[in-house]
Amino acid sequence: MASWKTTDIPDQSGRIAVVTGANSGLGYVTARELARKGARVVLACRSEARGNEAVDRVVGEVPGARVEFGGLDLGDLGSVRDFVAWFPYDRLDLLVNNAGVMAPPYGITADGFETQFGVNHLGHFALTGLLLPAVLSTPGARIVTVSSFMHVLANIDIDDLNSERRYRRWVAYGRSKTANLLFTHELGRRLAASGADVVAAAAHPGYAATNLQTAGPRAEGRRGAERFMEIGNRVFAQTAEAGALPSLYAATAPGVRPDSFTGPSFAGWRGGPAPSWRASWTVNDQAGVRLWEASERLTGVTYDALKA
Repeated sequence: MASWKTTDIPDQSGRIAVVTGANSGLGYVTARELARKGARVVLACRSEARGNEAVDRVVGEVPGARVEFGGLDLGDLGSVRDFVAWFPYDRLDLLVNNAGVMAPPYGITADGFETQFGVNHLGHFALTGLLLPAVLSTPGARIVTVSSFMHVLANIDIDDLNSERRYRRWVAYGRSKTANLLFTHELGRRLAASGADVVAAAAHPGYAATNLQTAGPRAEGRRGAERFMEIGNRVFAQTAEAGALPSLYAATAPGVRPDSFTGPSFAGWRGGPAPSWRASWTVNDQAGVRLWEASERLTGVTYDALKA
């Protein structure tokens, strides 16, 4: 498994995929490699300009690739609903919940949620629920949610999901990434209870060099922190191509188990895909149910097709 490469991705011809945050970094590599193997890929991105530029870039690297842009702002539930209303297919083989923000200054989404919890978890919770009919109608479909090894920084606080009592950027990031894993855990349980032929799995890239690390410091003008992140990316991180491998494995490899967590093989930091350690709180059934119920209440999106 640890030696698994993009050349090991099975043929994806005839499959429909959606990759969020696909205009750069891990999402771009994931979308490009799925397209290389024959999938029709929707690059779901907030910026139309950057999204269309990424489409052109994929086609330039993979002649004949079937890729298209879909406008999606995960920080705006209205945009999520608009994307699903636009989605032009009645099936969905693969949903990769990849987009995210990391450790920005405190902010709120269009709907009033703390930015990291709102974008990283609630936006993807709503998107997955609204796309669920297309997923359930597709035999062998998968839902892959990208978490982070940094989920170890913090468990969720069910009584303060939006960090209103105190905002600490890295704690809030860890909570949002824990939420990704709890969501996958509870989604997997509900899919199994409903007898659905869908695998919900999670992945993380380890330490991969993307613009995610520098975006927060740059937004605040913290040049020292931005420079520190740039050096870390250059010296210690693996490439975005390597960082995308766990997601691609979870999305396409035969035999991926529900609620599995795939990451880099070497200490969860770098290397080929391998089963990843996860904090015990991310497989807590009670916490998964409580987060699920809160997420339905906050987003207004209910998974009526699945048994509780």
